[in-house]
Formats: sequence, C-alpha cells, structure tokens
Amino acid sequence: MQHPATSQQDLSLDEFWMPFTANRQFKAKPRLLESAEGMFYTDVEGRQVLDATAGLWCCNAGHGRKEISEAVARQIAKLDFAPTFQMGHPLPFQLAERLVEIAPKGLNRVFFTNSGSESVDTALKIALAYQRARGEGTRTRLIGRELGYHGVGFGGISVGGMVNNRKAFGVQLPGVDHLPHTLDLERNAFTRGLPKQGAELADQLEKLVALHGAENIAAVIVEPMSGSAGVILPPQGYLKRLREITAKHGILLIFDEVITGYGRLGEPFAAQRWEVTPDIITTAKGLTNGAIPMGAVFVSEQIQDAFMHGPQGLIELFHGYTYSGHPVAAAAALATLDIYQRDGLLTRARELEVYWQEALHSLQGLAHVIDIRNTGLVGAVHLASREGAPGARGYEVFEACYWDGVMVRVTGDIIAMSPPLIVEKPHIDRIVEVLGNVIRRTA
Repeated sequence: MQHPATSQQDLSLDEFWMPFTANRQFKAKPRLLESAEGMFYTDVEGRQVLDATAGLWCCNAGHGRKEISEAVARQIAKLDFAPTFQMGHPLPFQLAERLVEIAPKGLNRVFFTNSGSESVDTALKIALAYQRARGEGTRTRLIGRELGYHGVGFGGISVGGMVNNRKAFGVQLPGVDHLPHTLDLERNAFTRGLPKQGAELADQLEKLVALHGAENIAAVIVEPMSGSAGVILPPQGYLKRLREITAKHGILLIFDEVITGYGRLGEPFAAQRWEVTPDIITTAKGLTNGAIPMGAVFVSEQIQDAFMHGPQGLIELFHGYTYSGHPVAAAAALATLDIYQRDGLLTRARELEVYWQEALHSLQGLAHVIDIRNTGLVGAVHLASREGAPGARGYEVFEACYWDGVMVRVTGDIIAMSPPLIVEKPHIDRIVEVLGNVIRRTA
C-alpha cells in the first residue's frame, strides 16, 4: 500500500535515529521535505525551498528527472538484482565503459561500491593490496590530511581529519599520519578562486617520508577540495606538488572526489580541472544524481594488472559488496550520464563560475563574515564564532535560511553551498539575497 503524504503532525519522529543530526534539536522543530522538482524542494506543509546544496552535494542534474526514474522503473521490473560475485549482468560493464570515457586519461578500471564511505575504504584496501602485490608489502602506512572528510568507515575516519568524526570511536587504523590542512584565513581570506598562498604545505609530505621511510608508506589520500569541512581549497600548485612527491617515492595518490566528481567544478573531475592525475579516484553522490546509492572507484590499468598473476581461477582481490554494480543503481547512473552529456552539465559550472563568485563575494563586509571561498559551483561563507558557543551562529543562519525558502549546509560556523548544476542566474541571486538578509539580522 502506498502511504499518502503526511503532515508532521501525523508523524512520529521518535523511532528514526537521524545521521549527523542533533536529533533533539531537529525534532523540536523539524524540517521535513515531501517532494522535489528542478531547483526546488517542497516540504510537508507545501512550502517551496530553493535547493542551494544539490541535496547533499549529489543532485547535480536537479530534482525529479523523469529519465532517471523511468530507467529505474524499467530496470527493477526487468532485473531487480543479480550477483556480481562470480556472476555478472551487462549494466555494470556498460557503465564502467561510459565512466572511463569521462575519467582522467589512464584511469580506465572501475570498481563499484554503494557510497562514498565504501569507495574510500575500497581505495585504501586496493592501495595496500597493490603495494603487497608488487612486492612492497612493507608499505602499510596511510597518510590523510587535517580537516579531511573521507566518509564514516573505520578506514575513512582514520585517514580523515575532522575530530568529531573520530573521537567517540576510540580504535582506528594503526599507522596513519596526517598532512596539515590548507585553510589560512590570515593570508588567503576573501580570495576569489584558488588561494595564492600555501603550496609549500605539500612539502610536509617530505617530512613524513623522512620520518617513516618511503618504503613504509602505501598511499596519500586527500580531497582536491575539502567539502564537508567547509569548502577548503587547494592553494595554487599544491596538488601538483603532492603528485610530484608521491610519484618520486612510489606512493599512491588518491583523490577523494565524492563531492567534486561529475561536474561540480566545471570538469567531470577535479583532477581534470586542476590538471593533476592521481593513481586512484573515489566517487559516489553525483554518479546517480543521488537517486540510488552507488559509488565508483577509478584506478589505472597498471594497478589492476599487478593483481592479475597466479592461477586464473584465483580470486585476485578478496573485497566487494553484495550490491557492487547493482542493476538498478547502474541503470540510474547510465540515465544520469545521458543527462549530463546531453545538457552539458559536466562543464556548465565553468559558464556560471564568475557570476557565482561575484554574487557570493558581494556579502563581504557584512557583520561576522570573516571569509568567502569559491570554486566552480561551490561556495562558502565563513562566519565568526560566538565566544563560548562555536557553531551557534552558523546553525541559526542555516535554520533561518530554510524558513526563508533557501536550503544551505552548515558545518560549524561555515555556510556551504553547491547548487544543482542546472542553476540559473536568478536562482543565484535569490540564494545570495536570502543568505545576506539572514546574516544581517543574526547577531
């Protein structure tokens, strides 16, 4: 039986333990979305809310795309599930071929997962197993970065660098180190695009190599742009320097592009936008436009070939998920790629980047605004924290924006935005107008 839309008065909120949410705070004044179309959500009371976050960095083609829902409906009626352990079906093979066409040159093998968190743990395991397969089994150390977010698996929180995601869970992976983050308000506040200062921070990797020995380090994982920590951008030349150092020492470089992948920065991947090709890329979110959970890890043929030795009947990598290459998720992804290609969405962020940038930076000078950051169709407004109450001002701005009809994201006192790639200039104007008005009236 299909349940009709319900108002929040008819709904019990007690049973669902919500993720990454202050449950008691939310349930005292819930924000419940009921439907979505194009650039807008509609909540259970009929209020329209302009989506300035592409859902959760994932609905890059906007909401309610019938091509995707129809593809899903056709596929689930035809083949709802098929295993990919020692079996197969055509769709993940077709999807992998399509993905390689838009991936950075050389990254031509794809391993499917169900989320960004699973993509990260997959990439870390592949990196460790690869080093062992090529006879360098002492390379077991992993290096992440402060303020990095790599999902919520034990691998991801170990290489991640956001303290609240780590401190409650005690044991993490051993042998993990962290590079310093690249947020430098003193030197780079209110930079338009990539900051000029800070490329030298990549050289901290040389210090870790000197400390541990290159022969003991398997991989370095970074987000090209740290999204969940509040849109922290790589300084000019920083990523190229990381690539040079990792290549010199035989260390794999992993880009976590769960947020930046599939057009967010004006190219299919940040690796292409900033002309740095890593050894492995993790993705999810925009792969299916958020419609069905799915992730994909891109690796080079060279990495896969290191496993293709020994008897042909031997499983080369003892890793995978029941739903790796799920037929319904693959159908959603193929339909999504069709939309991206037809509508030019993988590069559209470039067309609107300057307009987006100037609109965001018009908020400079407002009370409590201490930085504004942007690249592609991503932006952040960094607010000063109240004394003794970090995050309170940011949350009040986030909540007020919602009730004024615009959905933004909040992380601490940073307001982050990443609108669907179908956004038009009037939408940008509205987002910035509402955000500016809310900031003006927030003490």
